[in-house]
Amino acid sequence: MSHQDTYYRDNEAYAKFLAGWDAGFYAKYADTLRPERAGGRVLDVGCGVGQVVKRLKEAGCDAWGVDVSAPNIERAREISSQCQLYDGRTLPFPDGHFASAGALNVLEHVDEPEAFLAELARVVEVGGRVVVSSPNFFRALGFRDYHPKMRGLGNKWRNWRRLRAKRRQMRVEPEQVRFDRMTPIVKEPFTPDDDAIVATNAPEIAFFLERNGCQVLSTACTDRYVAKPLEWALNLGPWRHLMFNAVVVARRIQ
Repeated sequence: MSHQDTYYRDNEAYAKFLAGWDAGFYAKYADTLRPERAGGRVLDVGCGVGQVVKRLKEAGCDAWGVDVSAPNIERAREISSQCQLYDGRTLPFPDGHFASAGALNVLEHVDEPEAFLAELARVVEVGGRVVVSSPNFFRALGFRDYHPKMRGLGNKWRNWRRLRAKRRQMRVEPEQVRFDRMTPIVKEPFTPDDDAIVATNAPEIAFFLERNGCQVLSTACTDRYVAKPLEWALNLGPWRHLMFNAVVVARRIQ
């Protein structure tokens, strides 16, 4: 049984947690996911209880959503009948079906993240957009870190060294690159994000999207709207890969 089946398939507590999301949490992701073509078809993978789909519908998009959680989809279908349950592995759509597709805080929970990104790229048309936003588990700068892997100077030093090693591997041994796996932390009551099993980070997300026929347009550490000067400063240099989150925007080119 997959990690998603074990912890999310019938998880009512998670559905209740998602229902309490503040719009500021997903607004930037949803707006970035909006296709350039008015009325374009767009897919939110891991749609939760449907807030992103709702925001996209209100913007005039033909918005669709899939999720592995039955309680999530039950609530999401109150927003749109175009939200549906799926198996967490194969997206139930033909190649090139969407003008854009994305996933917000999903990649870190899937058993095969490399295959997940390939599926995400597969269902986007040539010229379409792919948006992936996940935590940066290789944080080496910053504070208020919520996951044990991010906390403390020792972990930050190890994260910096690991990211350097990853970058070298991408250059000299690209066929050997895989996301690092982590042991989930499962609490009672259930706490999302602590149970992550994949050490997501922007350079590797970008690497696998490029491998699957995409051109990376941007990588950033800011997953929410902040003041423009601050966003510019945070994402101007390579330090963006050592802070906060991993946000990658790409265009499918083949």
